[in-house]
Amino acid sequence: MRHIIYILAILSLVACGNKSEEVSTPTPIDTIPMLVTQVQSVSRLYTAEYHIHKIITHDDQLRLQGTIMQQEFEIDLPMGERRIAIPMDAVVKSYVDMGAITNKNIKRKGDKITVTLPDPRIELTSTKINHDEIKKYVALTRSSFTDKELTSYEQQGRQAIIKSIPKMGIMETARRSAANTLIPLISSMGFDEKNITITFRKEFSTNEISKLITMPETEKSR
Repeated sequence: MRHIIYILAILSLVACGNKSEEVSTPTPIDTIPMLVTQVQSVSRLYTAEYHIHKIITHDDQLRLQGTIMQQEFEIDLPMGERRIAIPMDAVVKSYVDMGAITNKNIKRKGDKITVTLPDPRIELTSTKINHDEIKKYVALTRSSFTDKELTSYEQQGRQAIIKSIPKMGIMETARRSAANTLIPLISSMGFDEKNITITFRKEFSTNEISKLITMPETEKSR
């Protein structure tokens, strides 16, 4: 009976050894070009989308200015006020052109992989004014707002939205979103997730982020 138990123990160890071989992780790929091809296949990777609601306001007061006995004066005229509030909805998207990835963007050191992403692009894709929700007050002595004035206020609203984009944390969102997409892809090729780093080439200042923002021609012409 002791000999039988001993033999069964040996067989059990052999079985465990075979099982260990079956679940072993794949060996990481040996060439960067293959990894580049896989990353490029993602094409344009949209990394963030923001829906922004902004109220554009403007008010002006009719004033009487002049000089009496060499003394300047300025008086707000009664019933000379105009006010307007224009609701604007905008969509801002950021993306990374993964097709621009080359061998220079991927560095491998042993089992560690670092992917340096191309600079992201940020686009104000659309803006919309709900004209039914515009609120305005025009005193009896004043003329109403002209189409030219309304267009000017809308343009100011777009510029205000663009100016606020660098403060939204859009770069960190873009990096994190790109990492969530690329890390599983690279991991499936044999690399441990903890050995994969996704980064941009630098930390972008507010001014630099502003230069990355674009608008479609349809928005520029409005």
